[in-house]
Amino acid sequence: MPMARHIVCLSYDFDVQSGFISRGLTSPTPLSRGEFGVVGSKRILSLLAAHSIPSTWFVPGFTIETYPEACESVVKGGHEIGHHSWAHIAPASQTLEEEEADMVRASEAIVRLTGTRAVGYRSPAWDLSDNTLNLLLKYGFEYDSSMMGGDYVPYPVRQGDQVKLGEPVRFGPPTSLIEMPISWHLDDHPHFEYWRLPTTVNPGLQSARVVMDSWLDEFRYFKKTTDFGILTYTMHPYVLGRGNRMLAFEGFVESLIKEGAEFMTMQEALKAGRGLIY
Repeated sequence: MPMARHIVCLSYDFDVQSGFISRGLTSPTPLSRGEFGVVGSKRILSLLAAHSIPSTWFVPGFTIETYPEACESVVKGGHEIGHHSWAHIAPASQTLEEEEADMVRASEAIVRLTGTRAVGYRSPAWDLSDNTLNLLLKYGFEYDSSMMGGDYVPYPVRQGDQVKLGEPVRFGPPTSLIEMPISWHLDDHPHFEYWRLPTTVNPGLQSARVVMDSWLDEFRYFKKTTDFGILTYTMHPYVLGRGNRMLAFEGFVESLIKEGAEFMTMQEALKAGRGLIY
């Protein structure tokens, strides 16, 4: 029986304006909301450095080429850089050729930034296409963090599931790609960001302390029910980086430390779990 370990991965989607542009929101005010991510990134990096916490940043190629100094600061802080497309376009809306070209372009930007290729991938808007898995395997990725088939236990991604209305799912075989599962309720965006689109409104703007209490309860349940596992939180610098949220987040991090959380990059956590939970 392995020693009890409760690994926490703090992950950041460093989208800046890319998510707004991909949705056609290119007037000055929505673009400025994304631009605030550079301000937020400095606050987050400072907090992580103060507690010597490693983390993973999923960075679109757009961000790397638009804000190279901000991205270099992430690398200098010792944090992992993960793949998050180039233009933050949902893969399910792309052709195979478009998705592959975007993936390759983003990979090249990451190599220029870090000197190495990314081993982890997170799809924009957590929306994989029918082609994404094959592309990730083709280009040698080791893990994905876009799906929700688990919470504390990463698992091998299957290939070739057959889904047809009126019939049971026919599951395909597992692959070498490991899923590091995520969840919308452990993502800051739906809790905090006010969105008004032609067909939908996300009210957001919840109390930061209420959300952080909920996130802390998730860790406590994780600790109570598992001997070994990995829990991933997802955040966006332009969302989390606002003052009151940073204050609540700092308290959350300090509580995780007191509760015995072991912080790792997602690449480190992937290695820690091999042979134990997958």
